[in-house]
This record gives sequence, C-alpha cells and structure tokens, in this order.
Amino acid sequence: MKSVVVTGASSGIGWGCAKVLIAKGFRVFGSVRKQQDAERLSKEFGANFVPLLFDVTDAAAVGAGARQVAAALGSETLAGLVNNAGIAVPGPLLYLDVDEFKNQLEVNLTGQLIVTQAFAPLLGSDTTRKGAPGRIVMISSVGGKNASPFVGPYNTSKFGLEGFSESLRRELMVFGIDVIVVAPGAVATPIWDKADSMDVSRYANTVYAGALDKVKEFMISNGRKGFAPEKLGEAVHKALTIAKPKTRYTVTPDPFQNWMVNTLPKRMVDNIVAGRLGLRKP
Repeated sequence: MKSVVVTGASSGIGWGCAKVLIAKGFRVFGSVRKQQDAERLSKEFGANFVPLLFDVTDAAAVGAGARQVAAALGSETLAGLVNNAGIAVPGPLLYLDVDEFKNQLEVNLTGQLIVTQAFAPLLGSDTTRKGAPGRIVMISSVGGKNASPFVGPYNTSKFGLEGFSESLRRELMVFGIDVIVVAPGAVATPIWDKADSMDVSRYANTVYAGALDKVKEFMISNGRKGFAPEKLGEAVHKALTIAKPKTRYTVTPDPFQNWMVNTLPKRMVDNIVAGRLGLRKP
C-alpha cells in the first residue's frame, strides 16, 4: 500500500484530500494540531488514516512526525507529501499588525520548508530507500498568481509558495522527486464560517471601511458556492498518480473569471476592482 502525508488534514482541503486518497487505496498520514481531531478523523476514516500531531511551524514536532512515518514505512519510499496546511490573514496592508504579517509567512512559507526538509528523505532524497521517488504537491491558490485588496498577506505567501515550488522542483530533479502545484479557487470549507465572524471594526476609521465590508460579503458568498473539498482531493490524486503531470493545476468553479484576471492588462483589472470597491481617489 502506498503512503502519503497530508498536512492540515483536520478540515477543508486537507480533509478532502485524505478522504479521496484513502478511497483510492492509499494510507494517509494526516497532520493535525489537536488530539480530538486525531481521534475524530481516525474514527471517520478508519485504519488507513494515521494521525500525526504537529504544527508545521514546530520543527521538533514535525521531525517527530517524520520519524513516526519512517518507522511505518520501513525501508520503502513515501509516495507523496501534500503541503496543504495554511492560514489566511486579512486586512489592509497599511494598517496591518506586522506580527500578523510575520505569522502569515511563518505558517504558509516557513512551515512548508520545515515540512519539506523533514519528509524529503522519505520521498527519496535518501537514496538508500527502496521504491520509486515520491512527489510533493503544494496547495497554492488562484491568489498565488493574482492578488486582491485586503488579503495581501495571504497573496504574498501564495506568490512566494509558487516561487518556492519552482525552485524546489528544479533542485529535486536530481533525486527524481517531482513538485506539482495545485491552485484552488473558491472551495466550500469551514474557513468561510470563520470569515463571517471576522472583525474588521478596527479599520472602521480608515478609508477602507466600506470596501472591506464589500470584500467580506463577496468572499463569504463566493466561498460557500465553491467546490467541495473532495474536488480538490481528486486533483491532488491526479497530481500524485498521473504518468506525466503538469507543473501546475488550477481548480476553480469560475474559470472565466480566473482567465480574465490573469489575461487582461493589470491596469484594466486595477480599475475594475477599484470601481467595484470604491477605491478610486475622489
């Protein structure tokens, strides 16, 4: 049985990946931060789900998780690593708490490096392991190529992850380990319930107050109409198993909108966004 590590498996895209991969015959080692999530997922998914308790920013805990997987694999290689764990920090960049920005990058970028370094030997950078080299799937976003107002920290992390993935893919060719980006659009996950309760009152006395309310309303409405997490699980399964994968897969319920914002001249998109949100100078 082939084995895959999925970070951030407690809900959303990570949960969808675990569900689909287990149904396809994989054993999934899923990282969670809480023991109750480990117990819940073990009960839900059965014996082919093995919880790993770590936060991706905790190098010692991630290392312990890698040793747990190594013990289970014996001398075999790990078939895949799905770097999914991440957070989204909202807010206008001019007024954002710098510590929040640092935390965004720590989780969404530094954490991916910590996890990748810990599990790379199991994927085949340790050439004494038996079996084909594994693959790394990076969960980016359509926001990794096109940025929006008020999610600048998140966009920064995902733009960075795209570059990280490209450099990593070329560096790991020497081991035969491939790196594939999966970039979701809107996905119907619990993150939108959190967004609904997001407090933007601290920006009430800024020029962005009205625009923030519009963006929040749009994101919640759009997100809840997004793809089910299992749809992303299917894309990840394809990236892990297809004979000749692309370097990047975009998975979005609105491909026209994605095409438009990535094809139209940037100044034109700027003006469209500014017009809709009231961000033009009076």
